Amino acid sequence: MKITWIGHACFKIESSEYRLILDPYEDGYVPGLKPLRESADMVLCSHDHGDHNAKNLVEITEGQSCPFTITTIATFHDEVQGAKRGPNTIHIIDDGSFRIAHLGDLGCELEEEQINMLKHLDVCMIPVGGHFTIEGKQAAELVHLIQPRIVIPMHYRDDKAGFGFDVISTVDDFAESMDSVTRPDQSFISMDDLPDAQVVILSPRDIA
Repeated sequence: MKITWIGHACFKIESSEYRLILDPYEDGYVPGLKPLRESADMVLCSHDHGDHNAKNLVEITEGQSCPFTITTIATFHDEVQGAKRGPNTIHIIDDGSFRIAHLGDLGCELEEEQINMLKHLDVCMIPVGGHFTIEGKQAAELVHLIQPRIVIPMHYRDDKAGFGFDVISTVDDFAESMDSVTRPDQSFISMDDLPDAQVVILSPRDIA
C-alpha cells in the first residue's frame, strides 16, 4: 500500500493497482495548491464542503476489484454537534494487511466507542490546524489515546511552502506535542518501507 498526500486533506491510497482518492478539493479553494486532476477507482469524501468534496474532478475508472473493506464513523465538524459546520465522516480503510484511517475535518471530541474503533491503526491521517477542526494539541491527545503506528498530519498551513488557509495554524503545535517526528521531504509513504518515527510530516504533492 502507498499513501500520497496530494494536499490539504486530499490523499491517494494505492493497493493492488486499485486507487482511492480521499477528500478532493475544488479548484481555487485551497491557497497554494494546484488544481486537482486525478483518476481513481473510488472517491470518498468526509463532508460536503468545497475543499473536500470535488468528486467531479476525479475521473472514475472501472474494472478493478476493490481490495478494501471500508468502515465509517459518524462525527461532527465542530464542537457543538454540527450546529456550526455540519457532520463529518471518518473513514477506516482495510486491505487485509494494513488498516488506515482518514479523520476528515474532525472538530469534536470522540466517544469511547469511537476511540476504540480507531485503535490498532497502521496509519492515521489527522487534521491539526484548528479553527475548522481540532487543533494541534487536541490532535496529539487523540493520537496518544489511539496509538497508531504512523501519523500523517493534514489540514494545516505552511507559510514557508506557501499553502493552507490563513486562519488555520501550522503543524508546529502538533509536532512539538509528539515524541517522534520525521520530515522526509517527500509526498508519500510506502507501507513496505515505513519510517522509524511515529509522526511523518509529508510535503504536499501538488504545491502550486
